[in-house]
Formats: sequence, structure tokens, C-alpha cells
Amino acid sequence: MPSRETTTVVPTRRRLRTRRRGLALKRIRAVLAGGLVLGVGATVTLASWNDGEYATGTFTAGRFDVVGSINGTTFASHATAGAAIAMTFAAAADAAALAPGKTVYALFSVKTTNPSVAGTVKLTASTYAAGTLADYLTYGVKTVTAAQCASAADYAAAGSAVVIADGAMLSTSAAGSQTVAANGGSQVNYCFAITMPSTVGNGAQGLALTQTWQFVATSS
Repeated sequence: MPSRETTTVVPTRRRLRTRRRGLALKRIRAVLAGGLVLGVGATVTLASWNDGEYATGTFTAGRFDVVGSINGTTFASHATAGAAIAMTFAAAADAAALAPGKTVYALFSVKTTNPSVAGTVKLTASTYAAGTLADYLTYGVKTVTAAQCASAADYAAAGSAVVIADGAMLSTSAAGSQTVAANGGSQVNYCFAITMPSTVGNGAQGLALTQTWQFVATSS
């Protein structure tokens, strides 16, 4: 039986070029097809809808204002040293002619106005020149529940709290502060006790002094 010979067909250059062109066309069609798919996706995105919500806030600044009173009932503003109100000391005769061993008392009350936010009040004392009657006087201050400060009993009443310790020089300011309620809800009653110690000598005779205190108020 005669043997068969296997014939290897070698592609010609023309056939190779034809195959390459066919592959290139297939790739181009694939890219175009992908581009069409992407184009459809982009069109869907551009057709989406949008919406939103908005909110506003309205704000108004509050007020902070304090007023003072020397009798605990009639309040007014005394906002500068020039407008300071003179405290009324009990035993006016003693206050006008202090002698060794004497103590006089006076009330000063502070509260907020209505409307006003709450805050704190701190008692501060002004300084004075040496050689005045202040060198011979001491004082103390307490807060008292009732708007009354006319005697040692009022000064030591139940519920009193020390603001300035007894025996302090008149230039001594308070270390702490007191709270005042909003809208005049409550008042702070300060009871002042001014003393000429029993040891004061003749050098104090005839001297006079006007001391100023400020109640520094801060909103909270």
C-alpha cells in the first residue's frame, strides 16, 4: 500500500495580510461595541434628577444689666463712680462722728433688670491716699438673706455669708463673687460693717473720707 505524504501548506504573504486585517477589524468592532455601551451609561447618568433642603436660624443678642439699691426695694442704675449712690449708715450720728470702738452698718443690694441674663457680681474697693481716715478704719462685708442691715444682729443673722472678712482695710476687694439670677429673679443683699478699732489714737480726730466700692457684674 503506497504511503501518504503530509503536505505542509505555507501561508503566502497575501494570506497573512488578509488574516491580520480580519483580526484588526474584530478588535475595532469590539472597541466600538464597548464605546456604545459606555455611551448608553453616560446618557442614563445625565438624565438623573436633583433635589435639596434648606434651613435657617434666627438669633437675637440678649441683654445684661444690673441695678443697685440702698434700701433693698428701690433699684436704679449707678454705672459710674460719678453716679455712685451714698449708702445710708444706721446710727447716722455715729457715722458722722466715728469714735474708737464704734461700728456702723449699711445695706446695698444688687440684682439684674428684666429682661437680663444671669451673671455674677464681685465687690471691689478703690484705693486711697495714705494719711486719710481710711488708715484708721477697718471693715467687713457679708451677704444677708433679708434686705436689712442696721445692727450687729442683722450682720450676724442666720444665712449670712462672708464676702470681706472683718478687720480688712477699706481698700480690700472680695476674692469671690455672688450669683445674680436672670430677669431680676432674686437680689444679693450686702451688709457693710465699718469699724473704728478701739485702739485708734488721737491722730484720727477730724479726718474725713469718702470711700467708693464697685460691684463688677459679669454675664454668665
